[in-house]
Amino acid sequence: MNSPPGTMQPASSLAQGAATPAIDVHGLNKHFGDKHVVRDVSLRVERGEIFGFLGPNGSGKTTCIRMLCGLLTPDSGSGTCLGADLLTESARIKRQVGYMTQRFSYWEDLTIRENLDFVARMYQMGGRAEAVERALEGLGLQDRAGQLAGTLSGGWKQRLALAAALLHQPQLLLLDEPTAGVDPSARRDFWEELHRLAAQGISVLVSTHYMDEAERCHKLAYIAWGTLLAQGTAAQIIASLGLATWSVSGSNPPSDISAALRGAPGVAQTVVFGTALQVSGTDEVALGATLGKLGRDQPALRIERIDTRLEDAFIYLMSHARDPAAQSAAA
Repeated sequence: MNSPPGTMQPASSLAQGAATPAIDVHGLNKHFGDKHVVRDVSLRVERGEIFGFLGPNGSGKTTCIRMLCGLLTPDSGSGTCLGADLLTESARIKRQVGYMTQRFSYWEDLTIRENLDFVARMYQMGGRAEAVERALEGLGLQDRAGQLAGTLSGGWKQRLALAAALLHQPQLLLLDEPTAGVDPSARRDFWEELHRLAAQGISVLVSTHYMDEAERCHKLAYIAWGTLLAQGTAAQIIASLGLATWSVSGSNPPSDISAALRGAPGVAQTVVFGTALQVSGTDEVALGATLGKLGRDQPALRIERIDTRLEDAFIYLMSHARDPAAQSAAA
């Protein structure tokens, strides 16, 4: 029998859990009607790992997260979440996972303490009052415990949502764009908290649109049109694309330089960053020749080779992603 949430498990159980990945799934598929929203997705997240999940809106990130936490059943595929079978043990998974939705989903006409107490009751936790006080203290919510949730700022709502997700002491957090609409200071504090939790052995899978957040993850995956296009560390993803990148700046506006380079040999993408234009391509020789000619034609320009950044890599992935359903229809 599984231990109730919030109770200590035997040392042997903890040791066995620590030996298995937090998430280990293979070939997950999900349809909604005739729309194939997740296509053969495989993921492995280790214990104590922060795994970033990136992709444009509608790419299948939320559907994947809901399958992992037991809210949706995959049409096909297999795997485990915290050692529990994804297809047959969804109830067990739900009791061991903390899930934060994209939108604030708690009761705005209840106080912070009342919201946490209600969540503790749903989990049928023993020692509810003590668990709520631990959650309030752990995320610095004591001074606002009596404040109505509807009057909180975005950053404080985020803290409440994280406190609720952690209330039953889960081993895995699944966070669906948790910092959307939150100011930079609150985002920084949130990520410091995630790294503190990971250091304690809690695994985190977090979807985000922010590149600074992606760079703080131990590993990453990029999904588009329901298909995983790349995964690994930031350095591994950048290296796998083979992009060479140059910075071009000078008296001309970057948009004018971009227009001049459009369609030129070796130029795969141009992205404006401030007063400079970053130019990337997979054919380093052709791109070097194109930029060499540009420098001869416009000697006032400053052209220099720079390291390809994670943002360059994901812009490239996004621009080259194609909807498999549309391609099949065209064929």
